[in-house]
Amino acid sequence: MLLIALLLPLIMMAQDEAPQRSLWQTIYLTPNPANLKALGAALTHHDQTYHKDAPYTASVYSVANGPNTGKMVWMMGPLKYADLDNRPNEAAHDADWRDNVVSNITKAEQAEFWKTDFKLSNFKEGSAPAKLIYVRYHEINDGQGHRLNDFLTKVSETIKSMPDGGKEWGVFYNEFWQGNKIGRHVATCSFLKSWAELDEDMNFKKAFETKYGENSWTGFVQDSEEIFSNQWDEIWEYNAKLSSDRTN
Repeated sequence: MLLIALLLPLIMMAQDEAPQRSLWQTIYLTPNPANLKALGAALTHHDQTYHKDAPYTASVYSVANGPNTGKMVWMMGPLKYADLDNRPNEAAHDADWRDNVVSNITKAEQAEFWKTDFKLSNFKEGSAPAKLIYVRYHEINDGQGHRLNDFLTKVSETIKSMPDGGKEWGVFYNEFWQGNKIGRHVATCSFLKSWAELDEDMNFKKAFETKYGENSWTGFVQDSEEIFSNQWDEIWEYNAKLSSDRTN
């Protein structure tokens, strides 16, 4: 019951506010180190043969930091649930994935569906894939889900108040319950054009206090500590060669 109370507001909010095609599927793939060249060729062929047309286009990212370093993230979308009824699943597609992709990995895990909150996000729909995605995963404490929207709204409004609307940033809700053991309830993502952007100081604290008051930061930090049981970051680096939505 506690889990239902925690996640129901998120699901209802995502369903009420999101446009039709706001869903993304992600899967973590662990490459077999002995078969990296074969895996690259297999993903290139698979994605550009079976996932070349929207809404089934595929993006491939490499995880650059943290416990998942060296894994790949295979992403499809944006789409809606109805699109999944017609996704590529013909015999040739399934055989190619099974015989050429799966045979060159050691594990496929964390298959998840993420729904975009377009009201809070400020990234541009239809833009070219970002070279880097700075992903922050959030796990929510029991009984604190009702506070999430207010917290993320403050983050969103602060970013949007920055010059030129701030960096492209998005909020994504995990569509299917993960519980508190697995977590990964919410992901917030910054979309970057280069690693050099990480050298820049966003001055988020200054922008936050400008918008919400000189003494507002302490309360914001306290809210974060109370709402979230855990948070961690991953940097995903785009691999255009392996993707079907590549722009070059």
